[in-house]
Amino acid sequence: MERFAGVMPPIPTPFNDDYSLNADALRSLVEFLVVEGVHAIIPLGSTGEFARQSIEERKRVLEVCLDQAQGRIPVIAGTAAPGTREVIELSQHAERAGARGLQVVAPFYGKPSEDELFEHYRRVADSVGIPILIYNNPGTSGIDMSPPFLARLSEIPNITGVKEATGDPKRVRQILKLAPDGFDVYAGTDDYFFESFLFGASGWVSGSANLIPRRCVDLYELAVVKEDFKAAKVAYADIVDLCDMMETEAFVQNIKAGLEILGLEAGPPRPPFLPAGPEARDQIKTLLDNLGARSIPSVTSRAAPVAPTS
Repeated sequence: MERFAGVMPPIPTPFNDDYSLNADALRSLVEFLVVEGVHAIIPLGSTGEFARQSIEERKRVLEVCLDQAQGRIPVIAGTAAPGTREVIELSQHAERAGARGLQVVAPFYGKPSEDELFEHYRRVADSVGIPILIYNNPGTSGIDMSPPFLARLSEIPNITGVKEATGDPKRVRQILKLAPDGFDVYAGTDDYFFESFLFGASGWVSGSANLIPRRCVDLYELAVVKEDFKAAKVAYADIVDLCDMMETEAFVQNIKAGLEILGLEAGPPRPPFLPAGPEARDQIKTLLDNLGARSIPSVTSRAAPVAPTS
């Protein structure tokens, strides 16, 4: 079963002014992130506004991402929904389309028991053959999956890790202590990168990496690959103000504003969200300018297919 590591941005879904999918902008974003060196992308998570898209829209978003990525990096599809049947439909479509993994937040609206949650994830896992990352985000789902319960879920063969987004870095240590070897924990917010990796996290699902992917990749290389913590501390200090601004309740609005500042037609978020206001945009622009953030070039066609290996 494939394992994932590194910087894995949860990407937004660009919309036109009428809130329809802007597929060209989505292709441009995917291409930018691939070229800048991220290790995987995760469309249709919270940042991707999955909860305000129809099942057919979500399938189309994923297909565009996969077509542009062309296997150069893993595409991990967000397939969460309030009901198990819908999650299975989306997960099976993602596997058929070529996604290398799935990210599944707990069913929202309603609070299933732990036995019901376990059965939900077991049914989803039984329906596909690719890795599943649990997404523990009680702030949006209303359900906090404890380390002992996540360890129980890790017994399901193709549930291979968890994106831990509670904001409590010690959860990384607690989960890894209870779960079997091979179960990975990913830092799920931008504001506790160091603590998570010191406790053993395998990757960083960073919203800021949509805007400054190369800096995030360089930080990961310094802290995790080279274990040069002194240099990594300096690199993190450079970007932490932007990370803090992205890690707010307006994270979708702020990331889309940042992409627009960098030249990508990200469009508005879907209501009830409203676009970031002038004050927030000015602050984001200042932060990006200070970091020398790169503009995002447009692409007009899909990437060339990856040559088969012998």
